[in-house]
Order: sequence, then C-alpha cells, then structure tokens
Amino acid sequence: MRHALKFVAFGLLAAALLGGCSKKEDPVAQAAKKEVASGVPAPSIAEVKAIAEEGFIYGLPLVMNYGVMYEYIIDRNSGQYKAPFNTMYNEHRVFTYEDTAIPTPNSDTPYSLAWMDLRAEPMVISVPAVDRKRYYSVMLVDGNTFNFGYIGSRATGSEAGDYLVVGPRWKGETPPGIRKVFQSSTDFSLAVFRTQLFDAADMPNVIQVQEGYRLQPLSAFLKQPAPPAAPEVAWAKFDKDLVKTEFFEFLDTALQFAPAGADEEAIRARLASIGVGPGKKFAFKDLSLEHKAAILLGMKEGDSKVSERVATLGKAINGWNVGAAFGDRAFYNGDWLLRAAAARAGIYGNDAVEAMYPMSKTLADGTPLDGSSHKYTLSFAKDQLPPVNAFWSVTMYDGKNQLLVKNPINRYLINSPMLPAMKKNKDGSLTLYVQKDSPGKDKEANWLPAPDGPIYLVMRLYWPRAEPPSILPAGQGSWSPPAIVQAP
Repeated sequence: MRHALKFVAFGLLAAALLGGCSKKEDPVAQAAKKEVASGVPAPSIAEVKAIAEEGFIYGLPLVMNYGVMYEYIIDRNSGQYKAPFNTMYNEHRVFTYEDTAIPTPNSDTPYSLAWMDLRAEPMVISVPAVDRKRYYSVMLVDGNTFNFGYIGSRATGSEAGDYLVVGPRWKGETPPGIRKVFQSSTDFSLAVFRTQLFDAADMPNVIQVQEGYRLQPLSAFLKQPAPPAAPEVAWAKFDKDLVKTEFFEFLDTALQFAPAGADEEAIRARLASIGVGPGKKFAFKDLSLEHKAAILLGMKEGDSKVSERVATLGKAINGWNVGAAFGDRAFYNGDWLLRAAAARAGIYGNDAVEAMYPMSKTLADGTPLDGSSHKYTLSFAKDQLPPVNAFWSVTMYDGKNQLLVKNPINRYLINSPMLPAMKKNKDGSLTLYVQKDSPGKDKEANWLPAPDGPIYLVMRLYWPRAEPPSILPAGQGSWSPPAIVQAP
C-alpha cells in the first residue's frame, strides 16, 4: 500500500544551517545532562550521529504509518481523507494513479479500512458469510507495522463471525460470542479489508460483501454502557517536507502510543539519550549546528541503508526479488532494518502465507527496466501460471515513485480473473506485453501499460499454495516467476 519518505536530498549540511541554533534550548544537550546526572556519559557528536542513524531505521515505519493515518483519518483537508477513527470506510472501486498516499497500492481488490482507537475500549470486527469462491482478507496491522492477526478466507474461513481487537494494555476475558481476540502492540491500529473483484461488472457484489463488514465498540456489541472517552490528542501536523528535518518530532508523537516491547528497550534508551521518545519534545530547530549536522547525517546514512536493504529484499530469481518481508513482532525479531525496508518497499504488505510479492526493476542480468526506450515481454509457460489458492496479479508502477501509472486504457495490472479475455500462444503459454505504447489491437488484451521511464513490477500471489508447485518457502519454492525479456 504509500508514504515512501525517501530522504535522498538532504542537501548535506545546508538544511542544518536553517532555523535557530540556540544551544541553551538544545534538546540533545538537555538529554545529555540527564544522562550525566544519572551516571551515564553524555553521547559524543559521533554517538549522536550513530543514534540518529539507528533511530531513523527503527522509527521509519512508525513515522510512515503516522503519516498515512494523519492523511486518512485526522486531516480532513488532506485530499486523502477517508473517515474518523472507529468507522468503517469502504472503497467501492480499485485504486488508480490518483491515489498517492500509499506506495505500491493494490489495484485488484477494493479496500475497506478501519482505523481503530483502542485506548478507551476494544473494538469488535464482524464479517459476513462470503462465497468460498471469493477471496477476502482482513489484515490487522498496528502502529509498529506489525501484522498482528488475520481474518478471512485463509485464516478463519468464509463463515460469518465476530472478532475482538484489543489494545496493548487490555487484560480482560474473552466476551461471549467472540471467535478470537487479537492484541495490537499500539493504541491505534488499522484493519485492512481486501475483497476480491472478478471484473468491473462484479462491483455490486463486492459492495454487498463490504456492506456486511461492521465495526463497533465492545460496549455496543455487549449492549452495555460505554466507558469514558479517551482524551483528545494534540496531533503533530504531518508535512512531507518538514519530515525531512523534523522526523524525530513525528517519532515522538508515534511512540507515545506504542509501549516498548522487550526487543525495543535498548533502542528506546539510546533515543532517550538524545531527547527522543514518548512524552518528549524533540525540536530540530533548537539544536546546535553541531547536533543538527550530526542528526541529519545520521538520518541520511540510515536512509541509504534502508534503500540498499530494499534492493536486496529476498532472493534474486530471474530478475525478481522473492522473499518474505512482512509479519508480526516475532517475525522481525528486532531486525529494524528489515522492517524499515519492508515499509518502504510497500507498507502494509501481507505475511507470506497470505500473499507473496515478487518484485522487479530489472532484467535477469540486472539491467534496469526502462519503458522510455524499450519494450518487454513476460511469458508464463503452459501450466506454469502462479500457483495460488485465490488469485494472482502483475501490477505496473512508476519506478521513480512507486505509484500506479496513468495510461490510455486505465489498466494498472493483469490478473488471473482476466485470463478468459486474454490470448494464449499456440503452445499454451501466456505472454504479457510490457510497454508504454499499445502493441496493436490484436495484442492489447495482453498489454500491461508501462511508464515513460523506470519500471517497477510487482506480482501478487494471494493465498499461495503450500504444496508443490509453490513459491513457498519464500525464495526456495519449486515455482519461480519467469524472467522479463527485452523485446527486439
């Protein structure tokens, strides 16, 4: 799903010289005094830079998530606003090039979203019975970008049911009528509903399923009086330009709703040593010039490491990166760089057992894909289509910004429900034409329009088969995505 937050233009130290530089109010210096008072040496400039680098990597997914939440739920004038907290929002359409809040958005399952405030009480998600032929899933993802649970075709079946989502501090008993309890690691949590759309004429059926999704407080579900409301939050106004320097101010805001897990205590302590953390007010503009430079250089190096890690996610197979990059807290096990790379590659991605995402920007030999100067083909041999229990797709993105590509036929992907309308080769294989201009009317059914520049292709294999042929385990499966070939 976007908010890439790519810090590729810090301008080195130029930005560090902007704004005030009062050492008297320097948050890093103030934090250092507390360290000294407690018997801990104050961090040196080199250590401040190292902590900023580590803190950027650790905090990137939290800040990205905060940015999406701010645009979707908090700022009604963002242009991307969806609905208030604790309200179901249904998209009766698939995403297009006009959707810019989330990188690599899915355009083959209409979304329903529910951002939950779990501070006052838990929330109940109710799902209707869904035809077994129609795949659907509800991914529960918290402010740490941990996928902490699933409801849907694979995880819980196609039957109707009621499920409880609780906050990090909840310790109650499972109420009657609740099939399962899911616990978020943060006070605010997102439920992402994906409902399969077979074709344009199928949208009324999808809408009917979406209207069966319900969200309500536990008190309403139990028909009991509601508890006192949680206090209002003074949200930090999110700005994509400010975040380049005020990243840690936004991280302060996000961390106050994210109690530290055991695997976070060390990085939280190091961040506190430079004045970053829940209840703190890091202010970049108040830093000394030395600390501004250290913070910016640390963030820049952290940003570079995240980008490098994105490029090596998974195993390189035929020019595709095939791997598992999304999961719960146990999946990441303190690997904050993997978590940051996953968020940048496409925040809110599924666990591998729910969906696999082979990604490619190059030919098998590493040559970058470029729609401005080349045409390409992607061919699946007979009986070698992606092995899935649900469905598969190949989606085109602009390689520069990871957004969907505007094109004359409004086609952003090719997926398995489109197969009946596509043309197969005489040998039974299927060839997709990946290029910016039409390959001709006779081949247009198999055309995946490309940008006039760098290409980024993402396969989605929903509910991949576990038995051979399979893409699982990630990077070691018996099925591999075929290589993209440059046309003569």
